[in-house]
Amino acid sequence: MNEMDAQKVIITDDLKTDLAHFLVTTKYDKLFILTDTNTKEKCYPLIQDIPQLQVARLIHIPPGDRHKNLEQLSAIWQILSSEGASRNSLLINLGGGMITDIGGFAGATFKRGLQTLNIPTTLMASVDAAVGGKTGINFNGLKNEIGSFYPPAGVFIDCTFLHTLDHNNLLSGYAEMIKHALISSAETYAPVLSFDWDKPVDYARLNQMVAQSVAVKERIVAEDPQEKGIRKALNLGHTIGHSTESLSFKNDYPILHGHAVAVGIVCELYLSYKLCGFPADILTRVTHYIKEYYPPFFFDCKAYDSLYERMTHDKKNANGVINFTLLSGIGEIRINQSANKDLIFESLDFYRESFGI
Repeated sequence: MNEMDAQKVIITDDLKTDLAHFLVTTKYDKLFILTDTNTKEKCYPLIQDIPQLQVARLIHIPPGDRHKNLEQLSAIWQILSSEGASRNSLLINLGGGMITDIGGFAGATFKRGLQTLNIPTTLMASVDAAVGGKTGINFNGLKNEIGSFYPPAGVFIDCTFLHTLDHNNLLSGYAEMIKHALISSAETYAPVLSFDWDKPVDYARLNQMVAQSVAVKERIVAEDPQEKGIRKALNLGHTIGHSTESLSFKNDYPILHGHAVAVGIVCELYLSYKLCGFPADILTRVTHYIKEYYPPFFFDCKAYDSLYERMTHDKKNANGVINFTLLSGIGEIRINQSANKDLIFESLDFYRESFGI
């Protein structure tokens, strides 16, 4: 077990033992476990025989980001209320980013806050959503429009769950690892951009890189927990990424969050090249890597205005200006950068031309 004490993030290879120890040493009056129907079937059985979980009330909601909404949040609140949950209760969020986001927000708001514990079951949640204390739901067609900062009591990361994931979901989480590598260092970047997804997954190597990726995020979050400054580095690829994700839902052709972030990384590295002098050879390398392994996001120039409109609703914006996190080099972060509409459209052109769309 590798524990980062300040952030209570535990990288474990024996989840049942470590989780049992946590439950024995943590005070709570009632225990709840939130899953979606997929993680209830595939992931809960891996921990369900832990003695302390035998008294837990299982809550499950439909899977998928489109269900990260007010209706399902209300359903969670209803069960917590009817089962007599209090501020001293513990809610375990077992699932991907959708579960840790909505479960975290349910925990933050019920009785003005009860204890939560995240057990991410996807690569995406392990390296991003379950770590850092951001919680929330989608609202009014916008990604994570309502939410709060509410750090969980702990996060248990066990890469055993990665064996339950299909190829596309592994790639989705890996996009966040690419982002972490780009905002970190050349030493972190090099192995991430050399991982071969055409071969059988090297889980041992992937596990090592997950720990490194989590450490990047934890270091930044510890420095800026409320996202007033350097934590904005974690938004690289997300301004344009969230807009493509929202558009895909509007068009009833939803794409995975990490696949949208991959689109955003290409576009925002192009903006970095144009505005901050980001090296052209690294832009080309990252673009080729993403093109090699990620499915293209199909859109034409008629979608540009709709994408731009969605960017104007991004939570990082200030005074009506779309706010980007860009890079001048690997690990050389430039927060609070702005780009005009023409240059943003140019970055979308770059993506489409690079992917032959």
